[in-house]
Amino acid sequence: MSAALTRRTRWAVGSAVAVALLFAGAATVASARGDGAASAPLTPAADSADAGFARDMAVHHQQAVEMSFLVRDTTDDEDVRRLAYDIANTQANQRGMLLGWLDLWELPKTAPEGQGPMAWMADAHGGHSGHSGHDMQDMKGMEGMDHDGALMPGMATRTELERLRKARGKQAEILFLQLMTDHHKGGVAMARGCAEQCAVAVEARLARGMVEAQQSELDLMADMLTARGAAPRP
Repeated sequence: MSAALTRRTRWAVGSAVAVALLFAGAATVASARGDGAASAPLTPAADSADAGFARDMAVHHQQAVEMSFLVRDTTDDEDVRRLAYDIANTQANQRGMLLGWLDLWELPKTAPEGQGPMAWMADAHGGHSGHSGHDMQDMKGMEGMDHDGALMPGMATRTELERLRKARGKQAEILFLQLMTDHHKGGVAMARGCAEQCAVAVEARLARGMVEAQQSELDLMADMLTARGAAPRP
């Protein structure tokens, strides 16, 4: 199988997963409210993993959407533009679902006082949640810190976003793919955390779908970087 065909196959798989998640949106919102259920709906606490993941992933997704729109305007490459459109569309819809759940739960979209980004992961099970040491090391020290605008693992800094705004053509494509690779790796770690810790079943299911879809896109982006004589950042 040629490299191009392999990339197209992975693209199709990733897109199919994304479409399935979006079609499931209406059902997941209804389920999160407990509509049609015999028992009372579960309302997470403001400092729960459910609420923390919804808040943090909404912020994380927003940056992915921003980066996707930036590269769309700085390259004519159809493969990169198609990937950027798919990421922007999928993550904007997922972000809407996460914020919608917070509204349904009547919880604020900002963390409780004294709780910084990713605290819901670090607090679980006495400071570790079954994640790999690498994942948890990424989370360590993030709470309450602002690394040039990168509030969570994988997020691009303000400086990196400015570089992406100024880049053009192949340079923009490579930088976008590298930044989005880092972004997806951070997002996968967060989604795994919710899949293990979130008490609301539909939210944990959405998180597992995010892991699957973003892992597929990570494979695709690695191939796209190779085709451009580049590689993911260390």
